[in-house]
Amino acid sequence: MTDQERLEAIQAVVDRVTSWQDGATEGTVAAELRHGAEEVGVDLTDEEIRKLADAIEDEHATVHAAEVLG
Repeated sequence: MTDQERLEAIQAVVDRVTSWQDGATEGTVAAELRHGAEEVGVDLTDEEIRKLADAIEDEHATVHAAEVLG
């Protein structure tokens, strides 16, 4: 998987989690990010999960995975 394909897969997971996790706890958001990443075959580190979960909770809007993980 190329870096671009990886980012696209991560973005798809982030979009899905963001769309239905508004108001969820960070633990729930992180768990759903892990589950989604597993489904699309992408390995995310604990640090990447934390950054994405924080962005989803803080922004309550579109989260750009490339910017968060960049």
